[in-house]
Amino acid sequence: MIGSMRRIAALARHNTLLRVRDPGPFLSYLLMPMLLMAVLKPLYLRAVPGGTSQVATGMLVMFSVLALHIVGAATLSERGWHTWERLRVTRATVTELLLGKSIPVYAVLLLQQVTLTGYGIAVIGVRPAGAWWLLAVAIGVWGATLLAIGAALAAVVRSHGELHAICDIGALAVTTLGGALVPVALLPSWLQQVAPLSPGYWALTMLQAAIRGDVHRTLTAAGLLLTVGAVAGVVACRRLSRGWGRATLL
Repeated sequence: MIGSMRRIAALARHNTLLRVRDPGPFLSYLLMPMLLMAVLKPLYLRAVPGGTSQVATGMLVMFSVLALHIVGAATLSERGWHTWERLRVTRATVTELLLGKSIPVYAVLLLQQVTLTGYGIAVIGVRPAGAWWLLAVAIGVWGATLLAIGAALAAVVRSHGELHAICDIGALAVTTLGGALVPVALLPSWLQQVAPLSPGYWALTMLQAAIRGDVHRTLTAAGLLLTVGAVAGVVACRRLSRGWGRATLL
């Protein structure tokens, strides 16, 4: 156990350094939603009941899904650099490798969501009616779900171009279907029927319920998202342990 923790800590330090040296994607996914929240707030206030909460949580969910590229690139870069195979011949297991790479990225996701939540409260005017721990649970669960999905994507795609395309198109589809841009109640009826299939729908439901102080709905949505994350995490571990991290597949 001690040896495993040391290997994970060493990998986490290394990957933290990589994230610090390349802050561009993080800053873009942090500043763009801030700008859009401020610009779109008057429109949402006039068009949507609870517009302040809608614009804040909607932009948070959309740009946190776009940040999947950061998660996937953390593993995919190792394949492009031909260093994943070297890591695999060390004593570190696939789970340890994924944990070492995931801890810094998870911190990035949490920092993004905490900052945007704070911005929504301090600048946009969101007023949480529930306990703060509900928001903490919602942010932590959504970050963990994105982390697992991003790791699974990195184990499937073969290039950064594929990763970009899947993240961009997927983020738009998942968040639009989930009600990030337009509330689900205003979508066409056939889209309303399939909206619950989107993780973005449950993320938005969870965050808005946490703001309202609805404990039951927050925890229900959190449980569903954790299930999705667990499945994605298992897929990532199995794919990478069976050689799908090899650079020859690129």
